[in-house]
Amino acid sequence: MQIYLVGGAVRDTLLDYPIKDKDWLVTGATIENMLELGYQQVGKSFPVFLHPDTHQEYALARTEKKAGSGYTGFVCEFSTDITVEQDLLRRDLTINAMAMDSDHNIIDPYNGQSDLNNKILRHVSDAFSEDPLRVLRVARFAARYHHLGFTIAEETLALMAKIADSGELLALTPERIWQEMQLSLGEQSAHVFFEVLHEVGALAVLIPELDALWGVPNPAKWHPEIDTGVHTMMVLKQACLLTASDEIRFAALCHDLGKGLSPKDNLPHHHGHEKTGVTLVNQVCLRLKVPNSFKELAAITCEFHTHVHRIFDLNANTVLSLFDKTDAWRKPERFNQFLLACKADLQGRAGFENKAYPQSQFVLDLLETANEVAVQDIIKSGFSGAEIRTELSKRRIDKIQRILTLVKTKDSTEG
Repeated sequence: MQIYLVGGAVRDTLLDYPIKDKDWLVTGATIENMLELGYQQVGKSFPVFLHPDTHQEYALARTEKKAGSGYTGFVCEFSTDITVEQDLLRRDLTINAMAMDSDHNIIDPYNGQSDLNNKILRHVSDAFSEDPLRVLRVARFAARYHHLGFTIAEETLALMAKIADSGELLALTPERIWQEMQLSLGEQSAHVFFEVLHEVGALAVLIPELDALWGVPNPAKWHPEIDTGVHTMMVLKQACLLTASDEIRFAALCHDLGKGLSPKDNLPHHHGHEKTGVTLVNQVCLRLKVPNSFKELAAITCEFHTHVHRIFDLNANTVLSLFDKTDAWRKPERFNQFLLACKADLQGRAGFENKAYPQSQFVLDLLETANEVAVQDIIKSGFSGAEIRTELSKRRIDKIQRILTLVKTKDSTEG
C-alpha cells in the first residue's frame, strides 16, 4: 500500500501557489483495507475515503473507460495492481497528472513539470475528449493562471473545439456548468474563462446569449473598442480589479446582454437594450440554475446601469423611480454592489480604464438626502393610509430636486 499526494496540490506546490485542497491517491489497497484503518467511505460510484483525523480525501487508484455520454458515462476499474502512472493517465492536464510520494519525490510520467515550466496547459491523452466537463475546467485553469503567463496548447484548443462541436457539452448538468462558471468568476482573470469558451465554440453552446455579443458594434464615441463582446470582457476585467465579489462580476458579465437582440438596421445604436436584456438575464439564470442573489443583482444592473451613467441629466421623478425599482431603501448593500458594476461598465472601455466615475457618489448623496424624509413626520402632519406613501414620495422628490437644481445651477454658473 502506497499513498501519494496528487493533482492540484502537487502542481501548486511546484508553482509556489496557494494550495486550496489536498487530494491523495492510494495504490495497492482494497476497500476493506481502508475501512480497517478507520477511513470513512464517501464515494459510491468509486471508492473515495475521508481520513479519520484530517478528513482529507483519499481515493483508490483506478482506470476509466468511456461507456456513455456526458461526463458521468464512465466505467471505473479498481484493482490493487493499478499503478500510480495508470491512474495519472486518466487526468485532464499534464500539470495535474503528477504525484508526490512520502519522500517528496515527484512522479511525472507525462512531462507535467516541463509544461509547468513552459507555462503550457496541455491535455494528457486523447481520453481528454471523453469528458466534456474538461472544456470548462481547462478554461478555468486558463483564467486562474493567466496572470502568470499560462496559455493553452494549440492541440488542446483544437480538441476542446472538437468537443464543443460534437454536442457532448449538452450532456452537462446546469449545476456543473454553473459550478465551473462561479469558480472562474472568483479568479483574478475571470474574463479569460469566457474568452476561451468563445474561442473554441463552447460559449455558443452553453451561454448563446453571451456569445452573441461578439461582432455587435457600439458607437465609437462611447466605445472605442467597438465590439460588444470585447467590451463585456473589458467590463468583467475591470470588475475583477474593483471587487472580489463574484455576484458583482456576474452582473458586469450580463449587463449588456440585450445588445445581442438590437435590430441590425439600427446598429451601432441599442435603444431599449436595457429592458430586453433583463429577459435574457432571467433566461440564462433559469437555465443554469443561478442563485437568486446573482440573478437579482444582474437584472437591476442590466436594466438601470445607464440611469446611473446619466444621473446628472435625470429629473427627480426618474431618480426616485431608480431607487424604488432597485429597492435601494431596503437593500443598500446590494445597491452599492450595483453601483460598482456600473463603474466597471464605464471603465471597461478602451481608454476609459482610469476615468473617474463621480456618478456613484452623487447617486449615494441623492439617496442619503431622500432618506432624510422621516415617515413619522408625515404621520404627525396628519397623513394616514395610502396618503403616507404618496406624501413620502412627494417629499423625497422635493429633496432630490433641490440637489439636482443646485448642481445644474453650479454647472451653468461655472460654464
